[in-house]
Amino acid sequence: MTNETGLRARRVAAQVRARITEALAREVSDPALAGLVVSDVTLPDDLGLVWVKVRLLVGGEDEKKRRTALRSLERAAGRIRRGLGPSLRLKRVPELRFVYDTGPDASDRVEELLAEIRADTKPKE
Repeated sequence: MTNETGLRARRVAAQVRARITEALAREVSDPALAGLVVSDVTLPDDLGLVWVKVRLLVGGEDEKKRRTALRSLERAAGRIRRGLGPSLRLKRVPELRFVYDTGPDASDRVEELLAEIRADTKPKE
């Protein structure tokens, strides 16, 4: 793997992120996708598969809303992928895989646990 290959993957990932964000804002009219944001896009050096991490701005703690949003994204994936083709200028447009980004939720939970530990170890007066 050359450094240039990694740079190309990051450049394409940035283009994919911008295009998917635009598509969600302007072209996809599914109400289940309202308030959905793209938090990260990664793809391997072969540029064959794109992993798109998404989050809901409101209601992200509700597992049912998460599943509904991911199902709606899967239904719209073909349309979004077709829109990627002209802007990426690649021989083969990569497949899209959507996953819900639980990273911020996990860090919030860690902060809650640390606050509980601090409260329990605080000397009582």
